[in-house]
Amino acid sequence: QVQLAESGGGSVQAGGSLRLSCVSSRYTISMGWFRQVQGKEREGVATVKSDGSIANYAHSVKGRFFISKDNLKNTLYLQMNSLKPEDTAMYYCAAGGGLALREADFTYWGQGTQVTVSS
Repeated sequence: QVQLAESGGGSVQAGGSLRLSCVSSRYTISMGWFRQVQGKEREGVATVKSDGSIANYAHSVKGRFFISKDNLKNTLYLQMNSLKPEDTAMYYCAAGGGLALREADFTYWGQGTQVTVSS
């Protein structure tokens, strides 16, 4: 079993930045971030290979969001820059999957942290 705990969400104005963190109870291979707006399906945001050498981003966040992993701390990060109102969602950390932005591939999920971007 893997427990995941996200933090770092909050409210920010458009153009601002936030950094999300996700602490894992143990080392995992690939990890990722997903987001969900109430009433809509969860969508993949970014995934990263265990050594951080390969990352995959959704087209909507490419160039603005950056995923990284600190294996010494078992912590996953998502640096979010140039935030837009459409980035508003609950953000979830996930582990146990691959590099594809595919929810079904991931076994373990955190509780989520809310990000709200105002215009």
